[in-house]
Amino acid sequence: MSTELVTEAKGNSYAPADDFLPQASSRSRRVWRAALWGALVVLIVGASVLVFYRRSHTAPVVHYETAAVDRGTIAAKVTATGNLSALLTVQVGSQVSGRVQYLFVDYNSTVKKGQPIAKLDPVLFEAALAQAHANLLSVEGLLKKDQAQEINMQAIFNRTKALQEAQVMARADLDTASANFAAAKAQVEADQSNLESARALLNQAQVNLDYTTIISPIDGTVISRNVDVGQTVAASFQAPTLFVIARDLRHMQVDTNVGEADVGRLYAGMTATFTVDAFPTHEFTGKLRQIRNAAQTLQNVVTYDGVIDVENPDLLLRPGMTANTTFVAAQKDNVVRLRNATLRFEPEPQLLTRIGVKDSPLPSGTAPDPSRKKVWVLRDGKPVCVAVSTGVSDGTWSELVQGQIQVGDVLITDMTLSRQSNLF
Repeated sequence: MSTELVTEAKGNSYAPADDFLPQASSRSRRVWRAALWGALVVLIVGASVLVFYRRSHTAPVVHYETAAVDRGTIAAKVTATGNLSALLTVQVGSQVSGRVQYLFVDYNSTVKKGQPIAKLDPVLFEAALAQAHANLLSVEGLLKKDQAQEINMQAIFNRTKALQEAQVMARADLDTASANFAAAKAQVEADQSNLESARALLNQAQVNLDYTTIISPIDGTVISRNVDVGQTVAASFQAPTLFVIARDLRHMQVDTNVGEADVGRLYAGMTATFTVDAFPTHEFTGKLRQIRNAAQTLQNVVTYDGVIDVENPDLLLRPGMTANTTFVAAQKDNVVRLRNATLRFEPEPQLLTRIGVKDSPLPSGTAPDPSRKKVWVLRDGKPVCVAVSTGVSDGTWSELVQGQIQVGDVLITDMTLSRQSNLF
């Protein structure tokens, strides 16, 4: 056997794996291979059992995200977006048609009530006034003529009546005289009616002539001008808008769109603050005047118009600016505050079971209390469920009204198993 081994070593430049096994026979090699594979399987199974044992008998490592309880101010706010406008805006138009002859004001001009701001060409209206005046004179002359005729017919009637009573005139002559007198009297009444009509036409012509001068109806500022000199305006069917005048821009208002969920928290007289894009660092203040009952629905969202009175002494604010408005519905100072994230946190039941902690549901009552909630406090490295009652909330913090919570306690906002708990 030793001679064969030396011969094989000299004839090969390397030793195969089988050379490390006893070379007695091929059967011996198979036995060795089976023993090695069996030992490997036993090793793997043993390692798996050990890992399973350690996982099932070792407490999992839990990672906690927390937020501390503190003391401070909570302000419940309602936000809304609106637009600035003047307290009163008037669209000034023309009652008559014509060509613009003069413009006396321009954009941003300050005007007084009754001040002329534009004038239309009055030539046609002056001609119409002259014609109406001539027609009035004609009707007045006709009236005087018919009044004289009436007097004459009355005299003939009286004379005929006296003669008929004296049996000198026939009854037919008296009837004719009476009819002529009545006709003359009716003609005078018709002339008087025509006279009133002529006077009305004259007055209308005068009014139309006066309308060629456009005057300001209020004290204010011209914020829009829609015509130029030489332009013809037509007022046949609808009065065209020539100017838009805003009353005193030192007093303005903001029309905000308040959501229906927040409208119940607002009331007339409360203070509102807002900013505009033109002055983002300047906070303006106003008073809520009213919440109008007319609802506005846009894409199934219902809002109400909250009108805020704003003082604008420096004329920084302009009509049409977008106002980002904030109402302080409630505010409390120096109260114990909880992060809203801690109120929303609810651990997974399986995770609580893994770490050996029991959940404590809120006691059931006759009616649910929306202020009754629960939080999880980290005490001695273990989460503990505590029932609390909350008050004012600003969306980030909530006021603690009742509960076994103190300033400095650490509340859990999230908890997860650490990766180390899954390692061997």
